[in-house]
Amino acid sequence: MSDVIEYRLEGGVAVLVFDDGKANVLSGESIAALHVALDRAEKEAASVALVGRPGRFSAGFDLSVMGSNVNAMRALLRSGVELLVRLWEFPRPVLAVCTGHAVAGGAMLLLTADYRIGVEGDWKIGLNEVGIGMPLPIFAVELARARLDPRLFTQATLLGKTYDGQGAVTAGYLDEVVTAEGLLDRGMELATQAASLETSGFAPSKVRVRRPLADFVRSTLDEDMASITMPNP
Repeated sequence: MSDVIEYRLEGGVAVLVFDDGKANVLSGESIAALHVALDRAEKEAASVALVGRPGRFSAGFDLSVMGSNVNAMRALLRSGVELLVRLWEFPRPVLAVCTGHAVAGGAMLLLTADYRIGVEGDWKIGLNEVGIGMPLPIFAVELARARLDPRLFTQATLLGKTYDGQGAVTAGYLDEVVTAEGLLDRGMELATQAASLETSGFAPSKVRVRRPLADFVRSTLDEDMASITMPNP
């Protein structure tokens, strides 16, 4: 499908393998490729499994753009928000298969998914923006508020704490972790189970559950982007 997103249909599951050969950054290219894959999945699949490359789910937004100039940074973030909101509201079940590190925008991808399975290990999973001198965008804060354990919300956001695999389950970035050997099999098992849900029940229910946050993010997006500053060099 593209150089960074492999698409395959396995039964009713659209498997989207995100692999840019490096850190799996959210760039203009990868964001566009994910939209193309989601367009196809919406037409022919009953669920979606988003899978990272070994050791890297996603390192977040492309730092070469984020550190270039403020206009380019804000344009990339805006396109990223549009992707995240689409995943948050996607009318099919979305399963994230976290294959390793997932920081910043990568952690946000996890927060949008309906179910998140990860691999055991000493990974970095979390929102590290504050640690690199960048304020957390409104959309990241609201995703974290919706999905993370309230007791750990402050350390995960204001203190920029990242977690290993099991810690990410405790915090709320993941729902379960398994061994590396069992990750893909378990991910496909869960995605296949999700594919059995009736769309006529799932899709409108997801609108009711997810639309308020999505509407808030859209209504604050201009303000959010105007206030975002570049990360420290």
